[in-house]
Amino acid sequence: MASLNTVLVPLVALLVTVASASNFYNDFDITWGDGRAKILSNGELLTLNLDKASGSGFQSRNEYLFGKIDMQLKLVPGNSAGTVTAYYLSSKGSAWDEIDFEFLGNLSGDPYILHTNVFSQGKGNREQQFCLWFDPTADFHTYSILWNPQRIVFSVDGTPIREFKNLESMGVPFPKNQPMRIYSSLWNADDWATRGGLVKTDWALAPFTASYRNFNAEACVLSNGASSCGTTTSPPASTSNAWFSEELDSTRQERLKWVRENYMVYDYCKDINRFPQGLPTECSMS
Repeated sequence: MASLNTVLVPLVALLVTVASASNFYNDFDITWGDGRAKILSNGELLTLNLDKASGSGFQSRNEYLFGKIDMQLKLVPGNSAGTVTAYYLSSKGSAWDEIDFEFLGNLSGDPYILHTNVFSQGKGNREQQFCLWFDPTADFHTYSILWNPQRIVFSVDGTPIREFKNLESMGVPFPKNQPMRIYSSLWNADDWATRGGLVKTDWALAPFTASYRNFNAEACVLSNGASSCGTTTSPPASTSNAWFSEELDSTRQERLKWVRENYMVYDYCKDINRFPQGLPTECSMS
């Protein structure tokens, strides 16, 4: 039986990768919004809507323990002040892990703020925020999360904007044991989202709409406690699993530096007033 598993595990991992590129009907469930979330175009497009009564959201059917996740989003256009479009990975429980993209709306003509965070064992407070070098409402753009045992990399259209390394050797918890689902929602957060809550949502412009397409996951899928990659410490060796040991080459490190020098607007690792007892340990390595 062991030899059969040896053959099947790489095949299952490959099939999972292919299946994840299929459509929203197969990969996601709409979880709330009372009809405000819609799957369209034979499963190739998903839209979330927000009005004064409610927002909306969806989640993946699969749980993942490491992976490379891509989604194309087109954000709420025009005056999106007060709205938040969240797209993230998260586990459950009081000591949850989470990897966040949140898009904070703004007044027409002002840039969106892309908010990122990493939670491990229920602890976050690792916010980094960016402006984007394009209009994220004019067209679809690809937002990616690479999550492997060594690092988490946030990317936009293939350009890395943030890397969170596994520094467990320095006592920094790293998400590696809890499977996570993909979640996304569009909701009203005008008590804090835009200029600290000073700018409120203009409901005369509702409904607000965010759109999604071209989801793809090269990932280890958890089912009944077993991973499609076999062991999560050494998945089947193949080109489709290159993400499991992927790191930033010199070209991508330069792109990361470019983004951080030109488009980062907040970094918890530079917020001395917030951490009077000293910056978090990982900040000494950034």
